[in-house]
Amino acid sequence: MTDDLLGRHRSVLPDWLALYYEEPIEITHGEGRHVWDADGNRYLDFFGGILTTMTAHALPEVTKAISEQAGRIVHSSTLYLNRPMVELAERIAQLSGIPDARVFFTTSGTEANDTALLLATTYRRSNTVLAMRNSYHGRSFSSVGITGNRGWSPTSLSPLQTLYVHGGVRTRGPYAALDDHDFIAACVDDLKDLLGHTRPPAALIAEPIQGVGGFTSPPDGLYAAFRDVLHERGILWISDEVQTGWGRTGEHFWGWQAHGRHGPPDIMTFAKGIGNGMSIGGVVARAEIMNCLDAHSISTFGGTQITMAAGLANLTYLLEHDLQGNARRVGGMLIERVRAAAAGVPAVREVRGRGLMIGIELTRPGTDTADPQAAAAVLEEARAGGLLIGKGGGHDTSALRIAPPLSLNVAEAEEGAAILERALRSIQ
Repeated sequence: MTDDLLGRHRSVLPDWLALYYEEPIEITHGEGRHVWDADGNRYLDFFGGILTTMTAHALPEVTKAISEQAGRIVHSSTLYLNRPMVELAERIAQLSGIPDARVFFTTSGTEANDTALLLATTYRRSNTVLAMRNSYHGRSFSSVGITGNRGWSPTSLSPLQTLYVHGGVRTRGPYAALDDHDFIAACVDDLKDLLGHTRPPAALIAEPIQGVGGFTSPPDGLYAAFRDVLHERGILWISDEVQTGWGRTGEHFWGWQAHGRHGPPDIMTFAKGIGNGMSIGGVVARAEIMNCLDAHSISTFGGTQITMAAGLANLTYLLEHDLQGNARRVGGMLIERVRAAAAGVPAVREVRGRGLMIGIELTRPGTDTADPQAAAAVLEEARAGGLLIGKGGGHDTSALRIAPPLSLNVAEAEEGAAILERALRSIQ
């Protein structure tokens, strides 16, 4: 049955639509932190549908909210008042930390970043955007145009002029040998120099931790230092929280808070985990920025009642069960367990991350050269052992990505780490 489905997939879907594994699997159902495939195999899920199943698979509180809302009305568009949308917007506005915040809902992180770019370029009357090297912001025409990761940017054509800044990757690049203080200072000097050579940009967009890029990040405080420079020139700061939001990093509810010395960003985007699998994305911005558009607009599917009901139930569960605290506690234990598992494996260059957002960078032993074959082999071996993980990496890098639902317990973390240890040691 799976082989037949794979053939049908290949006959009607694009060649560039990536599938994991030499023998791709069909996931048919899930519960808690586990999923099952069409052959009945059970897996511990350490990737959550690309960081999207944030709380748990088949969480009763969320499935109940979806079912009850579906029994009333599924959709009406933003042309009509929508109580669940208003209620979720109120909660996100308050949690965002952005003063006088307005919230606009979309159906994905890509669309959220598109909207943020539209707002910033309109508000600033500039189509120049600063982005980080090794970044990823989506698959639309404009978001591909600012993505600093060649593997996920299929065209150089763009409605925007994009200039790339140093700093998103701590352990590679021209400043890698510096200590954190000097690394930040060098990146700030580079930013200042770059701004001296271009027309005034609209905004800097940055992921606090780069997701697709392999869970890389700068030292805490880099974007706060950048903001000092940007603020002097009126340039906006957009924080892409599609993967770092909702407490996944453990230490903070939003990734930007590790760089929040001078307060929140001007614009923040979110998606993935808030819907726990339902299609929710969005933008939060100060009212003066959100309201700068001088043309009519609506959203047909952004903020539809059924997704908003799911988001409300999911956010309530996350807050009431302190899943941010769980990500900090269990994630801290898991990263130490992973570091111990990786010790003595020559292909492991670095284990990094925070909370339940952990990356393992693999290279050819004794070099800094990426080894995507090793990453693929570990992915396969982990699946064979009953564990699903992800992959990533940017320029000349290959990394494994670990991002379980935030309700992961200690026993499951230990089980996953043991499977991962066997998978890593299989490539020696």
